[in-house]
Amino acid sequence: PSVGSPEHPIKVLFVPSVDANIITTGGDVMAQALNEATGLTFEVVVPTSYAATIEEMCASPTDTMAFIPGLGYAIASQLCGVDVAFKAVRYGYPVYWAEYIVARDSKYQTLADLEGATWGYGDQGSTSGYMVPTVELAAAGITPGEQVQTGGHNQTVTAVYNGQVDFGTVFYSVPLTPEGKPVFSYDDYLAGKVTPDMYELPADVIPNCAPDAEGKKLLCDGWRVLDARANIRTEAPDVMQKVRILAVSAAIPNDTMAFGPEFPADLRAQIEEALVAFAGTEEWKNSIGNNDFYGWTGIMPATDAEYDVVRAMVEATGYTIKP
Repeated sequence: PSVGSPEHPIKVLFVPSVDANIITTGGDVMAQALNEATGLTFEVVVPTSYAATIEEMCASPTDTMAFIPGLGYAIASQLCGVDVAFKAVRYGYPVYWAEYIVARDSKYQTLADLEGATWGYGDQGSTSGYMVPTVELAAAGITPGEQVQTGGHNQTVTAVYNGQVDFGTVFYSVPLTPEGKPVFSYDDYLAGKVTPDMYELPADVIPNCAPDAEGKKLLCDGWRVLDARANIRTEAPDVMQKVRILAVSAAIPNDTMAFGPEFPADLRAQIEEALVAFAGTEEWKNSIGNNDFYGWTGIMPATDAEYDVVRAMVEATGYTIKP
């Protein structure tokens, strides 16, 4: 059967960085929209790990497309020629960051204070959760103590919240002001106008942070938290009062949407066009645009060279993908 037929659906792979049920539900919304636009059949797949996602693409080169972070993409492209099409945009940003989080009442004030501290991270295949902090801590001459693999960003925030680890590393996204605008723009960031105190919300609004009435947003007097802490707002409505940002990393290229190495070019062109159109619809917000999913507010074309910075990180850490 031909690729994209009901008998041979195109597999849309999503890394399991957030709740798999949310991915499956939102992924189905996307599969439906792409089907309506192209007539092709899509099947949503959530592999068990970042590594399993890459292995699936290399094993099924003609019928896979995937939403994979920069690290996974950098490795997959080297392993078997997986090819990037788009990068995520979040509130005007084609980049994101790692954040180092600690208990709000802890003694830690700088990265140097983390010497010997217990470190929680989600997965060794996570760019913001593990790779970037590994490189930055090593460059700063800081050796953490015990390392705890938690299983995901949400679990890492929970571990810091519960005092199970001294610090955690998760993804950072720029918070929004009460007017709904990012606290600082990408242009400001590139121009060096962002100071470390701007990463966290103003101190006077933190005591008032709580989920909104629908439970969909973590708001602090109208300011909106978008980093990993917001992901556990239901289980831990006082997460902002308990967990603070110690530091934020250098910028990381955003996650990718990439195709298997031998994906048919004609189908790829149709899907790319359909994805761009889908990103402009309201339904997008019920799919990958949902903040509990990956929180992509849009997409931009991407080139392979943009991920060279990630490949340099892979070399620096000696990271190899493990199943």
